[in-house]
Amino acid sequence: MGRIQKNVVILGWVSFLTDVSSDMILPVLPLFLANVLGTGKAFIGLIEGVAESTSSCLRVGSGWYSDRLGRRKPLAFTGYAVSHVTKPLLALATSWSHVLAVRFADRVGKGIRTAPRDALIAEASLHGTRGLSFGFHRMMDTAGAVVGASIAFLLLSLMPEAYRTLFALSAIPGFLAVVVFLLFVKERKVRDDERLMEGGSWAENRHRVGGNLRLFLVCISLFAFSTVSYAFLILRANELGVAGRFIPLVYLLYNIVFALFAFPCGSLSDRIGRVPVLGIGMFLHGMVLLGFAAARHAVQAWILFAVYGVAVAITDTVPRAFVADLVATEQRGTALGLYHTAVGVIPLPANLLFGLVWSRSTSELVFALWALLAWAALFLFVLIRRRLQ
Repeated sequence: MGRIQKNVVILGWVSFLTDVSSDMILPVLPLFLANVLGTGKAFIGLIEGVAESTSSCLRVGSGWYSDRLGRRKPLAFTGYAVSHVTKPLLALATSWSHVLAVRFADRVGKGIRTAPRDALIAEASLHGTRGLSFGFHRMMDTAGAVVGASIAFLLLSLMPEAYRTLFALSAIPGFLAVVVFLLFVKERKVRDDERLMEGGSWAENRHRVGGNLRLFLVCISLFAFSTVSYAFLILRANELGVAGRFIPLVYLLYNIVFALFAFPCGSLSDRIGRVPVLGIGMFLHGMVLLGFAAARHAVQAWILFAVYGVAVAITDTVPRAFVADLVATEQRGTALGLYHTAVGVIPLPANLLFGLVWSRSTSELVFALWALLAWAALFLFVLIRRRLQ
């Protein structure tokens, strides 16, 4: 911990509390939609796609604006506040459209905060420890998900179908996250020569981003199309025989593995390079999707969720440090915003298409097709790796 700066530690705790709140909801939301509100798979895909794409579309603008202001904290705080005010409103939802509206508002908050927060982490990191810092942050974020999923499991075990109570209780850790961020996160003063020109537009700043970053974004965007919403993985686990009351535990297992591996994987990328570590993560991602296609028993779903935790610990941690490495300080908010937008806007068509294909074919076919997409992205990554090292 000695090499991790205080600001990174505090931001880790903010994300911990945020994910306690979020993951009291996310593991059971697909079941609430399907079993309580009677929502079909295509509409579940639409909700998840709109939610994540909304978040991603806002990240580049928020990152650019934080560069222009030379300040990250105000935007990040606004994002946290918006999310934590809206999420508990799921307790009042009576149709899938209500869930869509709440998820949309929640993801607006996430879109506003993500790039400025990641820039705060990058700027607080000591030289040669950026992967370590992002690994710590993702570990804390996911540890919060472990606690949130545990709360969901315990409450639903004691009070089956008490989804609305669970959604309302999520307001408590959300409120604490906002308070901790407001009171304890400090912002590094950006020098005048690091700030964008007063008249600098987003388009002008975008063109200053290096070619290597643009090449990386093309590759990672293709990989993003192969990512599958947790909602579909949860539904597939349920299809394989994992009972509804155990779904939070499956999600819990995934998050425990993620939390255990994010920190060492981020640190490993500092030591041996981002490219080999990220390549391993992309390969594992494809293997998990192929595994879900071939699985026949409930126990296989548990194993696949554990391996998925390793894959996502890499693919969600290392690219953030990678992007921060490729640009100068004054472009970091914009670059991280571009990255988050590139990997996030894809879920709308990807999840909608995934849901439609699944509803008209079989789970075996749709998961196998998405595994091939993941490995196509890995093949492209191998081709361009020398440019990125």
